[in-house]
Amino acid sequence: MTTPLFEFPEDDWTRALAIVAHPDDLEYGAAGAIARWTAQGKDITYYLASKGEAGMDDTPPAEAGPIRVAEQIASARIVGVDVVEFGDHPDGLIEHSVALRRDLAAAIRRHQPELVITINHHPTWGPGALNMADHRNVGNATFDAVRDAANRWLFSDLRLEPWSGVRRVAVAGSPEATHAVDITDTLDKSIASLNAHEAYLEALGAHPMAEPSEFLRALALQTAQRFSGRHATSFEVLSM
Repeated sequence: MTTPLFEFPEDDWTRALAIVAHPDDLEYGAAGAIARWTAQGKDITYYLASKGEAGMDDTPPAEAGPIRVAEQIASARIVGVDVVEFGDHPDGLIEHSVALRRDLAAAIRRHQPELVITINHHPTWGPGALNMADHRNVGNATFDAVRDAANRWLFSDLRLEPWSGVRRVAVAGSPEATHAVDITDTLDKSIASLNAHEAYLEALGAHPMAEPSEFLRALALQTAQRFSGRHATSFEVLSM
């Protein structure tokens, strides 16, 4: 796709909540934008539906979960994020369920974001690259949860005030990207944040996604072709 990407709106929000399925989901691109935004003084929080416990083939889930949680917390700090929350949905088997929507709506009500960031909810990442169920289910449930959080009659037992202040949802890694964020000054932090997932990357072995610098620089250059030649990361942006 060669359609130019619009500048991501940055002037009408100060708080964001990033909702994804696993540790490392945000580090494959979105973290560069998050580093830019926290440097601007914006308040960004992470909510991960799982602990990524099934993501390391050489490590049993009971051991992998705590490793991946610790790596995600360290990774988030590199890009200026201090609050990282984890759900208990099973890595690899996350369902688009009322239980998931409830947890996400609770996070939205607690943190009251104006922007919600999530992961690609489409069937593919692009031609010939299938997406996985956890990403699809968390992404789609996030859209539902934004509406659920605004409805005081849903999940009222949470004893949290409804929140209807979400202006838009930004989908990272979407094959239908509409906007981009210039990460020229934060690409190195983006790479460092992915490198913080040291044990996970080692478990990937000889895989292109296990080489953070090469992978993220190539991705930023690819996006630059649609964004006036600037290193960038892209999002599909939907108004709520």
